[in-house]
Amino acid sequence: QVQLVESGGGLVQAGGSLRLSCAASGGTFSSYTLGWFRQAPGKEREFVATITWIGRSTYYADPAKGRFTISRGNAKNTVNLQMNSLKPEDTAVYYCAGTRRSTIGTAIADYEYWGLGTQVTVSS
Repeated sequence: QVQLVESGGGLVQAGGSLRLSCAASGGTFSSYTLGWFRQAPGKEREFVATITWIGRSTYYADPAKGRFTISRGNAKNTVNLQMNSLKPEDTAVYYCAGTRRSTIGTAIADYEYWGLGTQVTVSS
């Protein structure tokens, strides 16, 4: 069974940086797509960024463009989200998501597997 485990969340001041990591296990990830979503208190879960395993194509939500970078990690079956120039509105629980499909997906329904999330808090 596929499992996704996030790490790297925490408290940071506005303008700072954090690096989130997601470790995937329990499956064959040669064609998977992994992504990041976030959910702020009182708001719906929203797409942040995604990367395909084949070709390493990436796609970002507008709030993430130019500040966040998604990449495959050096460790096998890991994906990272480097977040720079963080803003208080980036405060949310960040979730790693995975799908067996090898195409870009930005909707919650595009992903079958989910981690439990990691809290990111940006203070002003």
